Amino acid sequence: MSPSIVIAPDSFKGSLSAREVADAIAAGWRSVSPDDDLILVPQADGGEGTVDAIESAVPGSVRRSAGLVTGPDGRPTPGEWLQLPSGAAVVELASSSGLPLMHSPDPLGASTRGLGEVIRAALEAGATSLVIGLGGSASTDGGAGALAALGLRLTDDSGSVLPDGGGALAHLAHADRSALMAAPAGGVTLLSDVTAPLLGPTGAAAVFGPQKGATEHDVATLDAALARFALVLGGDPELPGAGAAGGTGFGLSAVWGATLESGADYLAVLSGLGAAVDGADVLILGEGRFDSQSLGGKVVGQLLQRAEERAVRPGVIAGQVTTTAVVNGEPVWTVSLVELAGSVEAAIAEPTPWLREAGAAAARHFAPTGP
Repeated sequence: MSPSIVIAPDSFKGSLSAREVADAIAAGWRSVSPDDDLILVPQADGGEGTVDAIESAVPGSVRRSAGLVTGPDGRPTPGEWLQLPSGAAVVELASSSGLPLMHSPDPLGASTRGLGEVIRAALEAGATSLVIGLGGSASTDGGAGALAALGLRLTDDSGSVLPDGGGALAHLAHADRSALMAAPAGGVTLLSDVTAPLLGPTGAAAVFGPQKGATEHDVATLDAALARFALVLGGDPELPGAGAAGGTGFGLSAVWGATLESGADYLAVLSGLGAAVDGADVLILGEGRFDSQSLGGKVVGQLLQRAEERAVRPGVIAGQVTTTAVVNGEPVWTVSLVELAGSVEAAIAEPTPWLREAGAAAARHFAPTGP
């Protein structure tokens, strides 16, 4: 009986979708072991690639255009959402308000307004519920930009509407909800890969602000501004995941009662990964960088835990590997594209052939060794 191999990578951010990664690994595996039973189950954690993974998992889903929306630095960018047969809409923050869309970092001024414009388009088209992937944000505005696009009026003491960006929230005095669009009747689910609170040393500004260009002074400014936002808006800034996407988890939960879920767990259930892994001999995972953060709420960390629970042999293929993991008492087998290609530049320039080579290496490593 042929061994069953589940290939369940995340996307390689800014490079290849999870489906493209899975296809390349599978091609490499088949070049070594063509008779093995390969099951491809692309994954995501709420960040870039979430729409791709859900589209792959849900037959009959259709991409819809939201037209041009406001990018995180104010420049227009194409917006889109995924319509599911159930009537739900899937929206990915990274595609409209993500860090790679910035011309240059603007930690105090970057905004999630584009996310709100895409959500508005989905609701106006009749979406009955929302699933929102929160990873990859360029801003630390608590979701204020998105909420403003949905009708929330944020003003200072003089009654003037605040400009976009997390820094402006330091001057927030009032939040008028009278023109705010209602949340869809089917509810709003937020997919996140972090459990950070909104404020403090483990919050949105302190942990993720520097990745978006924030200096130490900027971090202090943003943390105080988010505290002001929380005071005016209400809600629970200590909610696990409130700090996701620069505090967007907080804003949408406080104003719309949105619920936060692990993006990795949600996609695993939706894609049927649990059932696939139950009958598998080997689980091959992948992501752009396998590091210490991977073992938190990221796809790879969540699925390594699943492999341990089911006594499945896991392997990790990544652009770069800077950490180790142990499952069932054994070090997890890893291979990096940088190692295969000889340099970061070569791996980034042509990831697909190196993923095929990595897939072939995995097939050789996990091949049965005896009768």
